[in-house]
Amino acid sequence: MNNPHHARSWAVAVAALGVVYGDIGTSPLYALRECFGEGRFLASDPVTVLGPVSLMLWSFILIVSIKYLLILVHATNQGEGGVFALLSILKHPEAGLKKEHLKWLGLFAIIGAALLYGDGVITPAISVLSAVEGLEEINPEFEKYVVPVAVAILLAVFLVQRHGTHRIGAGFGPIMLIWFGVLGALGVYNLMQYPAAAAALSPHYGIRYLIEHGHHGLGIMGSVLLCVTGCEALYADIGHFGRTAMQRSWFLVAFPGLALNYLGQAALVLRDPTTHESPFFRLAPQSLLLPLVILSTLATIIASQAMITGVFSLTQQAVQLGFLPRLKIKHTNPDVRGQIYLPQINLLLCVCCLALVLAFGSSSKLAAAYGLTVSANMMLTSSLLLIVVTRLWKWPWWKGLVPVILFLIWESTYVAGSLAKLFHGAWMPLLLTLLLWILMKTWQDGRALLWRIMTRGQIPIDHLISELENKRIPRVRGTGVFMSGSSDGMPLVLLHHLKHNKSLHERVVLLTVAFLEEPYATKEERFTATELMPDFYRVVLRYGFVESPDVMRDLCRALAVKRGGEMSNISFYQARELLLPTGKSGMAPWRKKLYIFLSRIARPATGYFDLPSRQVIELGIQMEL
Repeated sequence: MNNPHHARSWAVAVAALGVVYGDIGTSPLYALRECFGEGRFLASDPVTVLGPVSLMLWSFILIVSIKYLLILVHATNQGEGGVFALLSILKHPEAGLKKEHLKWLGLFAIIGAALLYGDGVITPAISVLSAVEGLEEINPEFEKYVVPVAVAILLAVFLVQRHGTHRIGAGFGPIMLIWFGVLGALGVYNLMQYPAAAAALSPHYGIRYLIEHGHHGLGIMGSVLLCVTGCEALYADIGHFGRTAMQRSWFLVAFPGLALNYLGQAALVLRDPTTHESPFFRLAPQSLLLPLVILSTLATIIASQAMITGVFSLTQQAVQLGFLPRLKIKHTNPDVRGQIYLPQINLLLCVCCLALVLAFGSSSKLAAAYGLTVSANMMLTSSLLLIVVTRLWKWPWWKGLVPVILFLIWESTYVAGSLAKLFHGAWMPLLLTLLLWILMKTWQDGRALLWRIMTRGQIPIDHLISELENKRIPRVRGTGVFMSGSSDGMPLVLLHHLKHNKSLHERVVLLTVAFLEEPYATKEERFTATELMPDFYRVVLRYGFVESPDVMRDLCRALAVKRGGEMSNISFYQARELLLPTGKSGMAPWRKKLYIFLSRIARPATGYFDLPSRQVIELGIQMEL
């Protein structure tokens, strides 16, 4: 008798292949080829082939398998992973971290998010380029079409985002299952012709390569790293698929397929050294080359889609945790609020990806720019994991400290190898990371400064209630909902409304929407509604940082608990700060101007929460920073 739950768990594992392992899964297109670049390949020395492949296989074992899929998958918050979830875990009182330490952790979270954006820009460009370059193997004259075709494919991928990919997304998992099957089959086919390449399974060849080649050996780790890019996205996707499904899809499908393919590439190059310039596409017989190019292109499109979706989710989390200004978010699937589209981020990614393809022109040149931000993010995650295993999990030193330090040592070689490529393009994602860090830190500090200014001399709400009870303020029909960033005191927008209109609605709601440092809010946490006097309420709605708020629905539910029935004739009031950089705060003038610019392009809270625009009234309030 079939078990429906068992069948569903396997279906989730297949779906995970299409989202989680796209980046890692398409790395055979270019990773080993880059290890042979810069004169590192010697036909007379088998170690120049077996060494890099050995380092790749042991990277899969140490970093992907042990660090991410056996240890880090347990470092989740309500089942969610990623840099922000890891930060929220470390803020738990059991970690025993001091306030100044938590401040540094917040800084690390911003850096980690900025580094992920650098990865998100390069992945679609290098993946699609490397697949389309297979056309050159079919006919060298097709070389002139590689960049135009890659640009057309990337443009199509970004244009389709606004319509959502939920209709075609169901096919991503099965396509990637076929892809990993083909990777394994090609590897076995070539390995059978040169079984001696299986010696790369031994770490001996990797260690020997590093020792014999000195600093050049360390430099190759920047290329070996290319086989494990996508690990941070893997960690962030735990909440979508669950630990078991991700482990199944890796250990039973992705890992065997990748390992066999790299061994097959090693066997091919050892048997025919002339293939080292493009070992992946030479794995297949000439008659199967076109189908392989088509399948490779589909796989890289799926990998690109997964990365784009990941950047959308990361941005939404950063916005809701206060690291970025509010941006326009479109829900592409009415049945699933988590499937989102961010027009500004999509446009930015599209422009950056197309610029990279046009500027670099080949995946080999682009590979030089890839890796530094990825390896730095890996080290950052390992550093935070070290605090988790020692402070929170309280593992003995041999179980927690030793493995994590081993990860840090291994990943430091990735960073060292990537630094060698700094002036060959690696500066570009590093510059992007720095710019994003400045934006996020300025926005965070600016919000904190504005909050201090707005709450300075805040009038207690009891004063207004006293005025209303004594009937000193005229009342008008309808319901006024006043947005407030604070759950106490009188909202500034309400104060200005009274100042200009000299009246108040017969029903008043002071509404605060708060985002927790947890992925999800529980049913009990979702809202609190307090009746301050008859027909005067304070409502606080709470959401986790991965949730998509439904403010209208939850506001109605909160008020129904207190008064019952439907509320009609609602007007939402929102303050629109008109900021000037002429204040005497300690923020640098250029940062004030940057914060003001970000404030101007940010969506108002009413727009961000999809409140009906015809019922929203904005009141301008001038303030000096």
